[in-house]
Amino acid sequence: LLKFDNLRYRLMPYIYSLAGKTYLDDYTIMRGLVMDFEADTIARNITDEYMFGPNLLINPVYEYNARTRKVYLPANSNWYDLYNGKFYSGGKYITADAPYSRMPVFVKTGSIIPFGPAIEYTQQKPADTITLFIYTGANGRFNLYEDDGLSYDYEKGKYSIIPMQYNNQTKTLTIEKREGLFKGMLQKRIFNIQWISPEHAAALDFNQPADNVIQYEGKEITVNSDR
Repeated sequence: LLKFDNLRYRLMPYIYSLAGKTYLDDYTIMRGLVMDFEADTIARNITDEYMFGPNLLINPVYEYNARTRKVYLPANSNWYDLYNGKFYSGGKYITADAPYSRMPVFVKTGSIIPFGPAIEYTQQKPADTITLFIYTGANGRFNLYEDDGLSYDYEKGKYSIIPMQYNNQTKTLTIEKREGLFKGMLQKRIFNIQWISPEHAAALDFNQPADNVIQYEGKEITVNSDR
């Protein structure tokens, strides 16, 4: 439980952005596979897997003493194991490791996943350094949403969005110009970039050196990967 609690807080920039998208765009954070993979006839009938936002495929383990579980990876995308970065082709079943302390989680190609600092509660410290894990293999977009985290001022339009997009053909990540403003907003921050590719399976390790380090001040900036 502690491992997943820590992971939840690391994922707070991702989760909070999904909450912002839910408010702004009537989005749904917990998504049955049919919502994102309607053309996949197998995915349409699976009821024990779900998407957490647009990028994370969650596979609960519910059988007593199970240490593996059968996982279907939807078609029209490829996937990475969240924990070790191993690449898998979509449209097939696999047997995923499910040790006692960990459920299988997979990341869709083209995903941009923002991870924040290690915290114990949401207001402990600002996310002035965010690690972006870029899962290459398809084009992708993500909007990093932020507000003051305390008030209802977001209902008055006081929030910011930092759009991000990854172009798989040019292997380019573009962090676009920040949109919006709110009281107490960070004017500067650091983005640490980690590139994940089929040839470079990087583990989910927040202590490893970043592939790129970007100092972001609200203006558009682009970085290229050689992977």
